Amino acid sequence: MSTPNLRRKAARLFGLLALCALFPSSARCGEESTPPATLTDKTFLRLWSGPAPGARGETLEDIPAVQVFLPKAETATGASIVVCPGGAYGFRAGHEGATVGEWLAANGVTGFVLRYRLGPKYHHPVELGDAQRAIRYVRANAAAWKLDPTRVGIIGFSAGGHLASSAATHYTDGDPKAEDSVERVSSRPDLQILVYPVITMGAKTHGGSRSNLLGKNPAPELLELLSNEKQVNAQTPPAFLVHSTEDKAVPVENSDMYAAALKAANVPCEYARGSIGGHGFGLQKSWTEQCLKWLRAMKF
Repeated sequence: MSTPNLRRKAARLFGLLALCALFPSSARCGEESTPPATLTDKTFLRLWSGPAPGARGETLEDIPAVQVFLPKAETATGASIVVCPGGAYGFRAGHEGATVGEWLAANGVTGFVLRYRLGPKYHHPVELGDAQRAIRYVRANAAAWKLDPTRVGIIGFSAGGHLASSAATHYTDGDPKAEDSVERVSSRPDLQILVYPVITMGAKTHGGSRSNLLGKNPAPELLELLSNEKQVNAQTPPAFLVHSTEDKAVPVENSDMYAAALKAANVPCEYARGSIGGHGFGLQKSWTEQCLKWLRAMKF
């Protein structure tokens, strides 16, 4: 073999080793591409075995996945929750991702932290499709993983709260004729937890989140469709909301409007509202203890 070819092979090998060092959980470094028979703590599971619908590349950011956070066997409740970190649909905040998965696991709930695709590279409906797929993926494999398919919830923070509320108001039934068994089950979450969420795409929205999700000049009908306070109905799952009256980034009116819509539709809702900080505070006792009581009441 010629020296240039050896150099090229060495360069490719070095690049792969570097990728594994930086991203040890990537698809090229052992990320699961098919559902395992049993779950392993902290592993990543790809939501599609091949390229995801609408994929525009082959990097980690083009591959939707969930990271698993397992409770101890003696405390596991059989419930699971998909976690949607915030980040204005342009990044995913770490303290609203793995940290939340660990909190759920410490309280008996299996956490699945979602690596959803981001704008401005990706726009709606890609992000919603990733969240819907995550719920379906967990539900379709629940029996094998000793989880309850009727107790699959979703939690989201900030823009992740918009994604979670979108999953809760734009869910679809499964297609019993689908070749992919994951697509045969419903994407409706059994409950939703929304923490300082973006809800509306109207006047009180967060501009950066709207731009990353919908582009610079979205059509009025798309703004209406993704204003989730307008999409609530009697089948919307029960909700726990958290929002500070001091939030300058995502106005508290987002949660106010959503809570009012839930009440009007007779959907159970608990709302932790008050002077509890600014925006992006993540897990804190001002709401987590109340939320855990609510989760127990919801049999999660």
